[in-house]
Amino acid sequence: MFIFKLLFAIFWNLVIFGGLLLLPAGTLDWWRAWVFLGIVLVGTFATITVVFRENEDLLDERFKLPIQAEQPLADKIIASLLVVTFLGLIAFIPVDVFQLHLFDRPGGIISASGLLLFITGWLIISLSFKANTFAIPVVKYQAERQQTVIDTGVYSIVRHPMYAGAALMIVGMSLWLESYAAALLAIAPITLLIVRILFEEQFLKQELKGYDSYTEKVRYRLLPYLW
Repeated sequence: MFIFKLLFAIFWNLVIFGGLLLLPAGTLDWWRAWVFLGIVLVGTFATITVVFRENEDLLDERFKLPIQAEQPLADKIIASLLVVTFLGLIAFIPVDVFQLHLFDRPGGIISASGLLLFITGWLIISLSFKANTFAIPVVKYQAERQQTVIDTGVYSIVRHPMYAGAALMIVGMSLWLESYAAALLAIAPITLLIVRILFEEQFLKQELKGYDSYTEKVRYRLLPYLW
């Protein structure tokens, strides 16, 4: 059963990223996209086998839709907008690279730095899953899973490391695939992440015992020494 879940995760990641990049590009002759998809494949395999093998409950939760019945209405709206802007950004990259050409392409060093940002963001998200067995796709109090505050691992550095990793991935992906315009447009999903952080913290302070104390212990939400 675990192997099936692994193959399912790999398949859908490749379908989503591959489809949204290669179909709008109108060509398979895009080596940067193939390198990117290779990183996604390896990253998915590593995360599932290393992080989720001992925590299949969380993996099952991550497979669920980002809109759920018990989820507050505000988070349903935010999550929906996040999905739309994130997927839209991916699809915009090949349109810009092959058709619009809104800006000059990033140089080799900047583009390579983008790939490094993407990998770093993926690693941070994987470490978030490793530390936090309650890192499900929606904001809700998980009474049935006996949710508690997590303050170890990357959660001892910032309160929302998964969102920090996502922001790095979004910008890094855009730069590696050579679209400055997409990197600028990344402000849309990143802004939504910030809005979700503010909502999520307000919710958890009300619903999750000990979260208020955690916010006093770990001062920064997203970026150490900044916010």
